Amino acid sequence: MSFAACYKDGRVLLRLYVQPKASRTRFVGYHGDAIKVSVKASPMDGKANDAVLSFLATFLGVKRRDLEIGHGLQSRNKVVLVAGVAIGEIREKIAGSLL
Repeated sequence: MSFAACYKDGRVLLRLYVQPKASRTRFVGYHGDAIKVSVKASPMDGKANDAVLSFLATFLGVKRRDLEIGHGLQSRNKVVLVAGVAIGEIREKIAGSLL
């Protein structure tokens, strides 16, 4: 799966498909070339975006400021840029959570 790629400035680009208003926040599986993430938060007022960034920061062990939604602020399909973590480590952690 190609859900992660190296961005031109060294950050990692993650392709996500977000399902808001779920029973819990977690990685669910693959959705095309993206990772499907369910979040408890509603999509209203950017709450789902905040929940995605908080979840990823905790999961990857980075500060929230190291994450940025590069595309898809008002869409379920999002591109998140991650600084400070190697692409291999991200792929390994996500794959391990889906077992």
